[in-house]
Amino acid sequence: MSSSAGRGLTVALTAVALAIPWNAPSAALAEPSATASASAPIPCPKAAAPKTSRPPRPSPPAANPTQQALGGEQLASAGLVVPSGMASPPANTAISWLVADLDTGEVLGACGAHEYGTPASVQKLLLTATYLDKLDPKQVATVTHDDLAQVPSDSSLVGLVENGKYSVETLWLGLLLQSGNDAATVLARLGGGTVAAGVQGMNEEAEKLGAFQTHAVTPSGYDGVGQFTSAYDLALIARVCFDNETFRKYALTQRTQIPAQPPKYKGFQIQNENQLIFDYPGALGGKTGFTSLARHTYVGAAERNGRRLVVTLMGAEPRPQRGWQQGAALLDWGFSLPTGASVGHLVTPEEAHPAPSPSVSPSGALLAEAASGSLWAPVPVAAGVAVAAGLSVLIGLFRVRRRRRSA
Repeated sequence: MSSSAGRGLTVALTAVALAIPWNAPSAALAEPSATASASAPIPCPKAAAPKTSRPPRPSPPAANPTQQALGGEQLASAGLVVPSGMASPPANTAISWLVADLDTGEVLGACGAHEYGTPASVQKLLLTATYLDKLDPKQVATVTHDDLAQVPSDSSLVGLVENGKYSVETLWLGLLLQSGNDAATVLARLGGGTVAAGVQGMNEEAEKLGAFQTHAVTPSGYDGVGQFTSAYDLALIARVCFDNETFRKYALTQRTQIPAQPPKYKGFQIQNENQLIFDYPGALGGKTGFTSLARHTYVGAAERNGRRLVVTLMGAEPRPQRGWQQGAALLDWGFSLPTGASVGHLVTPEEAHPAPSPSVSPSGALLAEAASGSLWAPVPVAAGVAVAAGLSVLIGLFRVRRRRRSA
């Protein structure tokens, strides 16, 4: 190839490379309006709670305006957002909360929907959303010494023993009823091959769902540096769980038997820690959580008159009401609102990761092939114009070279 052709090729390839904005934000995550970001947050109704000694809250990641507006600009507020003209929600002790319709995805109201918080054991719902359908419930797993060595001794346990053999279904029940961190570790290992890979799979699932403020460090929700989520993200994750028939069955299980491990260990019964399923009409289940750092976290759902709502709470105190009772009060409030009243919505994975529009080029077939993914991922239209120009230069150069060879 001649030097002039080489220079032309370099220019063309440079144009192609510069035209592709690899780090451009997703079109679904629109920047919030100036009105939404400029308005002062409305304080959330707070219930008086006894003073409690608690560790300092960890410093969250820097706020991302794009992520905070996910699901609607109103949800970017750090304060209270409710539909116009609707009754104020009941006071509670949570730092943040959200009520949403599981079926339509409408967010009925929230307090700091996208504010970072520490999850505690409600993170087990992310583990469930990631691996429930990927593991055979009849598979029998053997608990290893390594499994138990990774579980902090001061954490919530279901009572698995080394070399004990348990069905995967028993492990899920131990996870969801008794909040067993030992069960979480075994399930993460089974799902990912190693516990670390299992946690990585959880983070990939969160990303896929659009739960961009969620980062798991432990499979159980036991406190770890850099581990965060939000009330909005918890609702996205819970929606996946409650759409799963197997999860709904487990979440409503009141008690189950953990099998004996002869010759040393007898079997025993565990009960569901989520009091909502015993005391709230139409309860669908949920998950409780607590660490001294996270305080009380809660996810619960119920159905009334064919309408299914979910509530998520973070950073609550157990007095004057327990976490599930504060959640129940918010569910009552949600059911009192008319259908269609909302301040935003829960995004679907497709909305969180929209497919870029195919580029259109006068050169025809070559760019059509590129847009189909055969050559590279589709790029935005502006990039497509530069790509087309670069390809036109390339085609011209090759034709000139071919004519010279023919001569």
